[in-house]
Amino acid sequence: MSKVIAITGAARGIGFATAKALLAKGATVVIGDIDEGAAKEAGENLGAPAYKVDVTSRESFEAFLTKVEEEHGQLDVLVNNAGIMPIGAVEKESEADARRCMDINVHGVMTGTKLALDRMLPRGEGHIINIASLAGVLPTPGLALYNASKAAVVAFTEATRLEVQGRGVHVSGVLPTFTNTELISGTRSPKGQKNAEPEDIAAAVVALVGKPRAQVTVPAKFAAQIRMSALMPDRFKQAISRRYGLDKIFLDYDADARKAYDARIRD
Repeated sequence: MSKVIAITGAARGIGFATAKALLAKGATVVIGDIDEGAAKEAGENLGAPAYKVDVTSRESFEAFLTKVEEEHGQLDVLVNNAGIMPIGAVEKESEADARRCMDINVHGVMTGTKLALDRMLPRGEGHIINIASLAGVLPTPGLALYNASKAAVVAFTEATRLEVQGRGVHVSGVLPTFTNTELISGTRSPKGQKNAEPEDIAAAVVALVGKPRAQVTVPAKFAAQIRMSALMPDRFKQAISRRYGLDKIFLDYDADARKAYDARIRD
């Protein structure tokens, strides 16, 4: 795979696993993260270049992509992965958390997409992959801010894909289920279900790079369930939510276990 691929939020979790998987396929991968120290450490561990990037700043994002192209060649793929997940009762979420969640999860994706399109459309080639979430199509109590942000990413990605189709640039969305990263610290898995691993989402991204598609869910089986849920009455959907414990997972959680994560995303 002789492609130059930039990944935001790649110092940890899904981004790190994705970088590792793409490097194993022979791609040139550039890591970007707002935590410069963690980015450098991840880069050293993987043998990949790593730079600081603040996705909420157009200037920082532009400088990151410019450095990628100046030092490593034409950008073939941008993976907009950076994101945060505040949880808890909606009335207790601060304005600062709400704004930061939307700035990173939504505006960061929008900014990265537009900057990449500025480079890719004139060339008539390129691929933008936006990491959304099943939370973008399955609203869940205690996850209102994150639901809203990822719903925006799903809609933005699809609208952008439709707008640029036929011009040589692919735009794809990835919708992972609960994944074992810091984002779910202090929470429980849905009853009877197994969380995905970052490597599962990484494998989906690798497959998308090889064969672009509009949207993939991880695991793939959830795609059909999402389509079916649109036809279900609300009472039935809420009964299913209670059955799997989804009505309480993000309201009744271990706050102490999330302290380190919450402090980091608010820094």
